[in-house]
Amino acid sequence: MAVTVAELAAQLGARVEGDAESLLQGVATLSQAGPGQLSFLANKKYQHQLATTTATAVLVSESEAADCPVTAMVVDDPYLSYAKAVAYLYPEQREPGGIHPRAFVDESASVDPSAWIAANVVVEAGAQIGCGVQIAAGCVVGRNVTIAADSRLHANVTLYADVQLGQRCLVHSGTVIGSDGFGFANEKGKWIKIQQLGRVIVGDDVEIGANCAIDSGAIDDTVIEEGVKMDNLIQIAHNVRVGAHTIMAGHSGIAGSSVVGKYCAIAGAAGIGGHLEICDNVTITAMSMVIKSISKPGVYSSGIPAEENREWNKRVARISRLDKLNDRVRQLEKKL
Repeated sequence: MAVTVAELAAQLGARVEGDAESLLQGVATLSQAGPGQLSFLANKKYQHQLATTTATAVLVSESEAADCPVTAMVVDDPYLSYAKAVAYLYPEQREPGGIHPRAFVDESASVDPSAWIAANVVVEAGAQIGCGVQIAAGCVVGRNVTIAADSRLHANVTLYADVQLGQRCLVHSGTVIGSDGFGFANEKGKWIKIQQLGRVIVGDDVEIGANCAIDSGAIDDTVIEEGVKMDNLIQIAHNVRVGAHTIMAGHSGIAGSSVVGKYCAIAGAAGIGGHLEICDNVTITAMSMVIKSISKPGVYSSGIPAEENREWNKRVARISRLDKLNDRVRQLEKKL
C-alpha cells in the first residue's frame, strides 16, 4: 500500500524532517533503497550507508537526524519503528471465512463461520475453532483441540489431541504440538513406554517457528505462556513451562520438567537440562549448556567461540596437559 510520510509518521509517533507529503510504497535496506521506499538505521555498523542512501525516507534516532540526506523520520527506537512500519505497509493477507470442499471437519467439531479451513485439513471430533482463525492446507487439528480467535496455522501443522492454542498465535509449517513426551521406564534392560497424560497449553500472542516440537506433559501440562516467540527447530520437552515474553532462537531445547522464567532470551543451540528452574530476565548465549538452576538475572555463557584451527589445536593440547600440571602443583604444595 502507498502512504505519505506524514501518514506513516502519525502511526509511528515519528517527527518528520523533510518532505512529509512524499509517498512510501515499500521498504529496503539503506544500500538498496530507492525512491518510494523506506529504510532505517538501527545498527552503527551501517551508519556509513546513510550518507549515500537514495531512500525516500529513513527511520533514524535523534543523534542521526542531522546526517540524514533524505527525509528523516525521527524516532526513539528505529528498529522497533521499522517493525511497526512493515506491519502497516504490508498488512497480513487473510482468507475469507469458509471451509474448503476438500477439507474434513468432524460433525462434532465447532468452527466459527469467520474461520478459514483450507484444502486437505483434518479437524477431528470435539475441536473448537474460534473466530478469524486461519488454518492452511494439510494441517491436522486433533480431538478436542481449542484454537482461539485470530490464530493462524501455516501449512502442515499438527496439533495433537487436547492442545489449547490462545488468541493471535502464529504457528509455522511442519511444527508438531502435543506429541508424546520422551518418557520410559527401564525393566531389566528393556524400555517400557510411559503413557503421557498431560496437554500442551499455549497462551495468547505466541509465535512458533517452522519444524518445532512441543511435547505433551507426562502428567501435568506443558505450558507456553503469553507472548513467547520461538524460532525454527526448537524442542520443548514434557512438563516444561516457558514464561511470558521469553524468546528462543533456533536449535535451542529445554529438557523435561524445567521452568524458564519471564522475559528470558535463549540464543541459538543453547540447551537447558531437565528439572531446572531459570528465573526471570536471564539471557543464555549461543551454544551454552545449562546444567543447574539459575536464580539470579543476568547473562550466562558456556559455549566456546570458534577460532583459527591452529590456535584451537594449541588450546586443546594445553587442556590435555592440565592433569599433569595439576599433579605437579600438588607435589610442590606438599614440599612447601
